[in-house]
This record gives sequence, structure tokens and C-alpha cells, in this order.
Amino acid sequence: MGGTLYTAGAQAPFVIVNGATGVPHSFYRRFAAHSQQAGFSVLTFDYRGVGASAPKDLRGFSAQVSDWGLMDMQAAVNFVESTCTPDALYIVGHSAGGQQAGMIRSPDKIAAMVTMSSQSGYWRLQGGWEKPKVWFFVTVFIPMLTRLFGYFPWRYFGGEDLPYHVALGWAAWCRSPGYLLDDARLPLHRFREFGSPVLACSIDDDNWGTRAAVEAMMSAYPNVEFRHLIPSEYGLTRLGHMGFFRKGSEALWDETLRWLQQAHRR
Repeated sequence: MGGTLYTAGAQAPFVIVNGATGVPHSFYRRFAAHSQQAGFSVLTFDYRGVGASAPKDLRGFSAQVSDWGLMDMQAAVNFVESTCTPDALYIVGHSAGGQQAGMIRSPDKIAAMVTMSSQSGYWRLQGGWEKPKVWFFVTVFIPMLTRLFGYFPWRYFGGEDLPYHVALGWAAWCRSPGYLLDDARLPLHRFREFGSPVLACSIDDDNWGTRAAVEAMMSAYPNVEFRHLIPSEYGLTRLGHMGFFRKGSEALWDETLRWLQQAHRR
């Protein structure tokens, strides 16, 4: 697995950034650097088959979408615990990064978590034109191209390529009303064991992560607070699914870091 470590000193509070599907860990560098300046150490990393954690050729690469939560997010927690001795360990999860965090085996090690647009990907829960677009992508487009190429060539559409079974598994979840929570092969009981405080944020102009979609997914966690972010309240014209981690959202970053520390101290 490839990633980047931003250190802020021995025993500093630590943030693991669990990224979104098809988004390389370098995308989160500004948030990570800002958090480092605020006194947090940060780990950003790529899931297997993506970015710096991908082989040169994805054809035949063996990976399941659930490996990202069951093994890769777990590996990130294990790495930080064993090598960095943090004062407190937090997660910031973007989209898939918050969806699958509930499957790690050691939730007691996580002091608190904030998620951004960590929604159910079920196509009927998306807003506006996203609903028919997502239906087409997960029913026709992704399965067809994935079987044709031997992987999903997302780089042609603005994302990172996805391994064969990752793409098909994710598309199958998006066709199911309960999304990944309908997948009986997964250790779903672990979500109920994730007792640390969670702040689950939806974003007003994010039709891929509507309030209803975020609540449908994140209600699987037992200790969750929901917050709906309106860009104009932070002096922003838009945020969408990706904007929280882009330059200009520093006020939101500071609010997130404050919430993590305050939640841990309650």
C-alpha cells in the first residue's frame, strides 16, 4: 500500500484519511498539510488497486471492494498504532472511507470519526439527475466496460482505474436498496460495535450524497450525529461531493478538527 505520512511530533493526535472510491490519496494533501500545521499527524493512503497501491496492469489483479475496509483500512489503523504511538487516533472518511470504516476489527482504537458524504450508493437515494445517471452507470456502463477491459477504466472519466471485482462489487452494492448493508458476506455486526462518536456530514449541493443517502448508510453506526452543510454558510458558492477537501474549505477543516477533539473529551 502506498501513502503519505504527515508528522506533527511524537504522540500528537493522529488522523487517518480514508479516501473515496477512485480518488488518489494525493487529492487529500491540502487537508492533511493544514491538519499537520494545526498539530495533527496525518496518514493518507491508497486502497489496493488504486493509485500508488496499484500494479502497472490491473488485468487479473485480485481485489474485492470489501478488501478496502476489511484489510486496507485495518492495515492503516494497525500501522499507526504500532509505529506512531498517537495521543488519540481519529478517522476522517470521505464517501467510501466512512462507509466501510465500520468493518475494521478494532473500533475501540478509534477515538472519533467525521465522515463527508459517506452515503448509501443505492441509485434511488441520489438526487436530481444523479438518480438516472447512477442507475445507468451501475447497471450498464460499469459492468459492460469492466468486462470488456478486464478492469474499469475510470481514468477516461476523471477517476482512478478500478480492479475488476472492485468495480463489479461496487456496482452491485449500488443496485441494492441497502447498499453494502445488504451484503450478507460481510461482518456487518462490526458496525454495531463501533461505539466511538461519529459526525456524519451531508452536503446541500451534493446530489451523489444526499441527506437521505447519508442517513441511510450512517445510521448503521450506533453513536452518530448528523450535520447538513450548506456552502453559503461558509462563504462558499459550492462544495458538491469533492469540495470539502479542496482549497477554500479551511474553515470547514478547522471545524472538523475541533469536533474530533471535543468528541474525544466528552
